Parts: sequence; C-alpha cells; structure tokens
Amino acid sequence: MGRKVLATPRSFGTGSQGAADLLARRGFDLRLNPYGRILTKAEMIREIRDAEAVIVGVDPLDREVLSQAERLKLISKYGVGTDNIDAAYAAQRGIRITTTVGANTEAVADYAFTLMLAAARRVIPIDRACRRGDWTKTLTVDVHGSTLGLIGLGHIGKAVARRAKGFDMKIMAYDHLRDEDFAVRHGITYVDTLQTLIEQADFVSLHLPLNEHTRHLIGPREFETMKESAVLINTARGGLIDETAMLDALKAGRIWGAGLDVFEREPPDLEDLHTLDNLVIGSHCAASTRHAVENMGMMAVRNVIQHLCGEEG
Repeated sequence: MGRKVLATPRSFGTGSQGAADLLARRGFDLRLNPYGRILTKAEMIREIRDAEAVIVGVDPLDREVLSQAERLKLISKYGVGTDNIDAAYAAQRGIRITTTVGANTEAVADYAFTLMLAAARRVIPIDRACRRGDWTKTLTVDVHGSTLGLIGLGHIGKAVARRAKGFDMKIMAYDHLRDEDFAVRHGITYVDTLQTLIEQADFVSLHLPLNEHTRHLIGPREFETMKESAVLINTARGGLIDETAMLDALKAGRIWGAGLDVFEREPPDLEDLHTLDNLVIGSHCAASTRHAVENMGMMAVRNVIQHLCGEEG
C-alpha cells in the first residue's frame, strides 16, 4: 500500500489517466472522490484522515477538518481559489498549500464570455420558446461596442479582456494591483473606485478571490446604481455577490441580467434561480474542459511529487 493521496475534484482524471499514472509510478495510492459531489465536512474528515496529500477543489478544509488529518503534509489546490482552506491553521501545522495558477485561465475566460453573450441575448429563454413552437422575436442588448467592467485584472481578467477586444468593447478595470503595461497595450482604463465601474459598465465581470474584504462586494447599493441594461457575470466565487440583493434586482428589472457559474452554496437552494429568464446559471463548470482538466490534474500532481518527493513530476 502506497502513501495516500486523496483527490476530491469530480473532474480529476476524467480526460486522461496521465495524472493518476504519474502518481502510481511514484508509489502513491490515489483515492478518488467516492460521492460524485462536493464532500461534506464529515465526509472530508473521514476520507482525509490518513492522507499525506490532498488534491482539493472547493470541498471544506477548515480547522476542524485539518485537525483530523494528522499525516497531511500538502494541500494541492485544483485551481487557484483557497477560500475553502484555513490557510493560517495549515501554516501553523506546517502543511504546504500549492495552486495550479494558469491551468484553467483560457477555459474560464471562454465561459465568462459565454455567460456574457447568453445573458445579453437571452439565449436560454429564446431556445426554450422555440422548442415550444414560439418563434416570437425577442429584443435584447448588444455586446459589440459596449463597455466591459472587469473587477480584478489578473490572469483570467486579462484573458477576458483579450476576448472583449474582438468585440470592440471599451474596457475598464478596478484592481488594487495594477498592470499598467498590459492596460496600455490593450486599451484598458483603470478606475479608482468600484462605484465608478459599477455606474458606467454595461457588463460587470468578477475575477477576484473571496476573502473578508470582498465578501458581498456586489450588494444592494451596487445593484441600485448599475445601469438597467447591465449584465453581471461571475465565474470567480459565489460569496462575492449578495445573492438576495441580486435576485431582488433581477426580479424588479433593475438590471438586464446575470450569468453565474458560482454560488455561496453549491448547489444553491434559492428557488428563484429556476424561474428567472434573465439569469443564466452554471454548475461551477467554467474550468471543465478537457484541456483545462488535464492541465489542472497534471499540475496538481506535479505539486504533490515535488513537495513530497523533492523532485519534478
């Protein structure tokens, strides 16, 4: 029996056996998620108890879970968001945390733009109507030539910006860390306040981590000051948006629409999500392409090998 590595992401290894084979060749015993969904805390405690490393998605790794993982040496994040991990307690225990920066950038940017187009052009309700035999014309809003506001201009925000240039969009960005060279090369205007972006953008797309400073960054005040034709896109973390305020805004028609791939609780338990025609929802699947899944799996496994074996994968 080899050294145990627990992998919880449901997409891990679905496109290729390469990552699993790499672990096997180094003598590791890979255990996959047996539930086919995000693990609960109790399940995570049970599965992680004798693991030396965990390749984790959005499953809970708080202090209570980590305190039961006495052999754990490494948390290899399958992605980049670490808000589900008690990083301070992990550091206290000497548990390393790694991420797969860049592995899914293009896939997530593609999906963000997909949500943008689908929400703006009411693709889902038009499709449903056509299947019922209703060929009524639906008036929608333009993407081409409109203003895109990016909250967060990191790897994924930049990839979305590159796509937006193909639609001749005017791009503004709000970020505390500025890449002025990239902004100049791509015609992006940085704004000094979030409120400026919220008031001026036709499309608002979120690309930043979830923490105590960004939780419910988009709330009642922001929805009140958005354009009535505005579309909100979120492929980052559900907690960035006050979902109650968002649903109120969508039902009242205060904004045109929203496209969400992430929610505070997944799956969400908000009934209105299933009835609103101005909302497009996804199952946290923006990174679920064959190429991105293989990239994340291989990078996550190489992080395990590098930190537990002291060698490159």
